[in-house]
Amino acid sequence: MVILGGIIGSALSTNKAFATLPLSMMVITIAATTIPATMLMKKVGRRKGFALSSASAAVALVLATLALKESSFLIFNIAAMIFGINMAFTQQYRYAAAESVESRYVPRAISLVLIGSIGAAFVGKELATRGQYWIADIQYAGTMILLSMMFVIQAILFFAMAPAKDYVDPGEPQSERSVGEIIRQPVFIVAVMGATAGVGLMTLIMTATPLSMHINNGYSLEQTADVIQVHMLGMYVPSLFAGFLIEKFGVLRIMFIGALGLITTSFIGLQGHTVMHYWWALLLLGIGWNFLFVGGTTMLTYTYSMAERFRAQAVNEFLVFGASASASLLAGTVMYFFGWEKLMLIPIPLLMILCIVLIKVRSNPLLSQQGHSNGR
Repeated sequence: MVILGGIIGSALSTNKAFATLPLSMMVITIAATTIPATMLMKKVGRRKGFALSSASAAVALVLATLALKESSFLIFNIAAMIFGINMAFTQQYRYAAAESVESRYVPRAISLVLIGSIGAAFVGKELATRGQYWIADIQYAGTMILLSMMFVIQAILFFAMAPAKDYVDPGEPQSERSVGEIIRQPVFIVAVMGATAGVGLMTLIMTATPLSMHINNGYSLEQTADVIQVHMLGMYVPSLFAGFLIEKFGVLRIMFIGALGLITTSFIGLQGHTVMHYWWALLLLGIGWNFLFVGGTTMLTYTYSMAERFRAQAVNEFLVFGASASASLLAGTVMYFFGWEKLMLIPIPLLMILCIVLIKVRSNPLLSQQGHSNGR
């Protein structure tokens, strides 16, 4: 969807400024659905919630196939929105992992559960490039149909899974504070800022890259897919060790390194438009996102008890993916009116602010109690 969303949007839309609208609608739906998704899983459990979301993704991809057949930009946007419902649920895999282990293993649980997406870096590229002509008369329809079948299998696997059991540390306070009390904590605010910066700025640049490479610079779909592939690897390969790094060096240091990685992305992106400029910029974009996303999620778990987790997670997901939706909407517009260079300038001041607040919160008692790495 990342590789093809903007490209299909550009082909179906009469106004190229709206090329990334399907991806934007997907991310807007993620943001709008995060709170309902969290509340539904609180009621029916993680397993059933994840299974239902996989089924919705399968429906969305069948609808996307219809959109391609009818050359309908409207239907493709609707399909992207339904697919966003699924994404609102799957973003919470990391919470399910964190809740299933002792508090000292939370960083590595959050990190390791993301490594499944390493496969997406390879499978996604192959489906996008090889599957585009599987149905001769409808470009990319074969890709969408196969993806739909994969989500049906995923839904069946979730329904077959044993119910998850939450791990509660002995002696952990089970307070139930109001949402206002939870979100006013400085550590909560910084955790949300870190994840928001990571997800929002990553979405901004990642969404714009296929447009800049394939549409503006004329690079082939395969070259564009190669860059998105290395970006995906940059996003998820660090999950093999990010949790262990947080345990060893502390969550603040890893988040700070993530912010520096995203700043470096902008500097490289400003240097030129060769494939290698895109390659290195998108690689560092992925690594920076991983450290900020895993670090921000880990820090967030320090700010609530298990009894408070759903309300705290709902607020975090809404804010993080609301920012991501805004960034996705901004990407196509900035690319159309101002170009790649101006887009590369946007992250720099935001990341400088993040670095400052990370430094300011380092002496907070919550982080001191956790040893900067252990516990919820």
